[in-house]
Amino acid sequence: MALRISFDQALDIWRGAALDAVRSGRPDLTMRQMAVVLTVYLEPPPHTVRGLAAALNIAKPAVVRALDRLEELDFVRRREDPEDKRNVLIERTVKGSVYLRETGDLIAAAALGAKR
Repeated sequence: MALRISFDQALDIWRGAALDAVRSGRPDLTMRQMAVVLTVYLEPPPHTVRGLAAALNIAKPAVVRALDRLEELDFVRRREDPEDKRNVLIERTVKGSVYLRETGDLIAAAALGAKR
């Protein structure tokens, strides 16, 4: 079953979720940071900087900057790849999982409250 919403409804849901997130005092993420963390959590691992850059079609330095912020917030963790010491693997954290679960709840609540 496909969900069909209008352009205005989609923006109203996004606005509602954004307002609730801002009011809650949750950490603000840029769109790029959110895209990176969602990719890490929704796509199967392993994740590398190179893989994330390719998946998101952005430069590796931009991924590194996003990961720096996400790691500061403890939403992801970087560790050395035991099979190839030149690679760094990006891993999920419990705190990141909680943040995204709460984000999903905010979006769902905004969708229920959106103008129909």
